[in-house]
Order: sequence, then structure tokens, then C-alpha cells
Amino acid sequence: MSILAWFASASLVVWVWLLLGQGFFWRTDQRLPRGGRARRVLSPARVDPEGWPGVVVVVPARDEAEVLPLSLPSLLAQDYPGRAEVVLVDDGSTDGTGRLAAGLAARHGGLPLTVASPGEPAPGWTGKLWALRHGMALARARGPEFLLLTDADIAHEPDSLRRLVAAALGDDRDLVSQMARLRVAGGWERLVVPAFVYFFAQLYPFRWINADRPRATAAAGGCVLLRTETAVAAGVPDAIRTAVIDDVALARAVRAAGGRIWLGLAERVDSVRPYPGLGELWRMVARSAYAQLRYSPPLLLGTVAGLALVYLVPPVALTAGVVSGDARAAWAGGAAWAVMAGTYLPMLRYYRLPPWTAPLLPFTAFLYLLMTVDSAVRHYRGRGGAWKGRFYSGSAGAGGGEFASRHGE
Repeated sequence: MSILAWFASASLVVWVWLLLGQGFFWRTDQRLPRGGRARRVLSPARVDPEGWPGVVVVVPARDEAEVLPLSLPSLLAQDYPGRAEVVLVDDGSTDGTGRLAAGLAARHGGLPLTVASPGEPAPGWTGKLWALRHGMALARARGPEFLLLTDADIAHEPDSLRRLVAAALGDDRDLVSQMARLRVAGGWERLVVPAFVYFFAQLYPFRWINADRPRATAAAGGCVLLRTETAVAAGVPDAIRTAVIDDVALARAVRAAGGRIWLGLAERVDSVRPYPGLGELWRMVARSAYAQLRYSPPLLLGTVAGLALVYLVPPVALTAGVVSGDARAAWAGGAAWAVMAGTYLPMLRYYRLPPWTAPLLPFTAFLYLLMTVDSAVRHYRGRGGAWKGRFYSGSAGAGGGEFASRHGE
């Protein structure tokens, strides 16, 4: 058997294992139905709680004037039976984010809005977590049972808060998080974004996170409902103040404090941030990819080799095998590519994209490989973790978790 056939066979073995042994990561049924109960995960008990607890929504925002008119009114319009209010923390914006937020609240009404500013981050803090620290302190002074931490680019349907709280109460979860449906309006967005979520789920299978005996820990920072007492017990956000990949670090801190976590895909929560070109998507991924690898050159080499074996070898083996007459290489490569595309189909359906794009996943994976290498290069050039005029490098983010969980400030 040729060397190419050996590599193709190894890739096929990996794909069969991923298909059956990685928590069925490729399925997309971990979601909150309209009643508030998470499918196949949360208990049916108390889906519609009689006593709705108080909630304060905390929104860190830095230079978000472009997206706030699309997102903030959706928070102010939440149809929540209990006491709720919104705290927007203007994290040193230069585009009038705070003034715009106050104007939107005056125009749209709805939930009460407080706009605050913490000033520049103290040494040892990332900007977003410094803003969250200030917002959570203001929120806790109101005495809510829950905090909803959500990004400034996230739009919520009117029943979003109600469903999140119902899910948390229904199964006594301390953290309920939804991965917002990202925008896929442009060509590059359609190519890169679904794969971003697919790779995240492959690294952190939702079933493993949500199980009674969890085997993985993660959250999606765009939408996190958190019990206030659990946040205090976990020392959040002070305990994760240096994290670039803050949402996974948050989930780990909550889990370490004994908290119960649920993570799923959103149906009623959407990101409105546009990524019209490849450059914007590239920067989004590259800013934290090397942090995911703990700034380790050996882990970087292993990741590059793994991506090449799993995603690039199958189409190369199929093509080269057909051209050279190497039937074993062609068969193994084609079978691995077919399994890969098949596991990608549910994510494409979730994003309402045509199934014929599934075979393009190797090309997208190659882009992610290049983004990961570029992330390391940026780090060693002192430009790692760049976002909206700030740079985070070194140990910041070492506690984090996925390629680029952040798609906002």
C-alpha cells in the first residue's frame, strides 16, 4: 500500500471515530424549544415558572454604534414577566456608543436602561472583562437572581429572556448559554461562519457539556444567563480577568465552583455584526487562535498536522489516487471526504445553506489552518489578540478554549 493510501486510511479511521465517538458533535439538536426546555437535556419540570426571578442584562460595548440600533432595541423590548433591566457599559468608545444607547432607550422605551463607563482597564485586565466587572457590580446592587451577559451585536427575539430563565429554572442550571446564529449574508460568511460553529462543536461537543457527568466545559459569550450567587462563588469575572477567550474561561470557573452548565445552538438569538470580507473574518479568528493553543509551538505544529490529516488528505488522496491509479488511496480518501461532508450537512441546514457546499469544507479548513498560523505570527510580533485598538498577548487568554469564541468586543 502506498504512503498516500496509508495517510488516507488514517484519515478515514479518524473520521469514523469523530462520527461515532466525539459526542455526536455534528448533530444540531441541542437547542431551547419555544417552551423554554432544552431538547433531550433539561427536565420537563417547571417549564413555565410561576415566580419569575429578577434579571439584569449586562452589555459591554466598545465602538458599537453601527450595530446598536439593530440589537439594543431587541433587549429593551423583552417580554419578561419578572423584574428586568439593562446595564450597558461603554468601554471607552470613540463613536458615541453611550449617547446612542441612551437615545435608543428614550426613543423605544421598554426595559429601564443604565449607561455606565468604567474608564480604561486596570493593569492585568482585558477590556471586555473590565467592562463586565463594572456592569456586574452595578447589576448585583439591584439584587437580581440572574445576570444575562450578552454582546452588543446580539439581537434577541422578545421571548429570549423568558426562555433562558425557564430553562435555567426547569433543570436547576447555573449557566445557560446559547451560541447566537451568526450572520451568513455574504459569500465569505457563508463559507467560513458555519465551519466556525462546526469546529467549535467538534472541540466541545454540546452533549458532553450538558451531560449529568460532563466531559467538556464551554460557553458562548454572546448569550450567557448566569446565576448571580454562582458568579460570586466562582469569583467571576476577577478569576478570569486576563482571558482573551473569556467565555470558555467563564464556563470553567463556574464548573469549578460546582455550577451546572448547559450550552446549545440558538434559534431566537442572532448576531447582527457583518463580516462582508475575508479580512474581517480572518482577524476575528486570528485574534485568539493561538491563545486556544496556549501559545505553545508544539501544540501549533500538532494542530497544523491534525488539520492537514483530517481535512486536507481526503480530497488530495482522492484526486491523486484517481490520477495515478492508486485505487486504495482514492477509495479511502473519497470515503473520508464523504463522511466529513455528511457530518457538515446538519450545520449547513441550521444556517439554511445549500447542501452542495458541504464538500467545500476542506478548503475552509485550509483557511482556518492559515488563520491559526497567522495568529501565532501576530503573537510573536507583539500584535496578538488585537481588537478595536487594544492588544492582548502573553498569558492573556491561556485559560480560554476555542479558535475564536469572540466575535464582538
